[in-house]
Amino acid sequence: MPSPFPGMDPYLEDPVRWPDLHHSLITYIRNALQPQVRPRYHARIGERIYILQPPRALYPDVLLIRRPIREPSPVSAYAQAPQVAVTTEEEEGELEPIILTLPPVEHREPFIEIVHAAGEEVVTVIEVLSPANKTPGEGHRLYHRKQQEILNSNAHLVEIDLLVEGLHTVAISEEGKASLPSHRYLVSVNRAPDKYRFEVYPIPLQRRLPHIRVPLREPDPDVMVDLQAVFTQCYDDGGYEDFIDYRQPPPVALSPEEAAWVDGLLKGKGLRN
Repeated sequence: MPSPFPGMDPYLEDPVRWPDLHHSLITYIRNALQPQVRPRYHARIGERIYILQPPRALYPDVLLIRRPIREPSPVSAYAQAPQVAVTTEEEEGELEPIILTLPPVEHREPFIEIVHAAGEEVVTVIEVLSPANKTPGEGHRLYHRKQQEILNSNAHLVEIDLLVEGLHTVAISEEGKASLPSHRYLVSVNRAPDKYRFEVYPIPLQRRLPHIRVPLREPDPDVMVDLQAVFTQCYDDGGYEDFIDYRQPPPVALSPEEAAWVDGLLKGKGLRN
């Protein structure tokens, strides 16, 4: 069964489910590009590797160790002073601390490069944003640094953001983003060398994902990626219908308008009562 949504499925914005979809999107976008760009160019998958520190919340500020509470012994009516019980380690069952080691996590993040067959010069970089890119920390800092390097180079940059939650991350300014029609998802294309001009695809939840024009070196024409066809293949091959419970709300926030539309859509398809 295909996804019940005409475009992106918000149930797959779940950070737990996202890594599988992310890798599939990267692979199938590469596959869609390859026959269009060869033999003059080659589309290949690259990978960034960086270290994520464990979340601060994993480290308690105060460690409380509970010990067994003994029932008090009966006290004589004549006793005036408090009684202090002295017990041995064997009697009390002394609790030892538990040692937790929370090592940093190695994070691998794929992206696509279109390179010129002669000399392997990078012509275009295609990024599908991940939760790590949009969360404060090393992943966001590293992505922003790489983004600026590309914008200051001779390479084109295509950014695909199918995640509503997290920090503003795409290269267009927040002011520019705010001026766009109402949307949930965003695709941004920057053509080198003009780092301040963007072709932007604002995508509401209710709409099909667009065909994206991917630039190459002039005078070669753009190539097209049907992002909806790519997503549909990811959904079908991933078997996501087997574990998504559409009777429940998605694990990410919806606006009131989106929630009402989702409820009507899923009821109309018999996936909700």
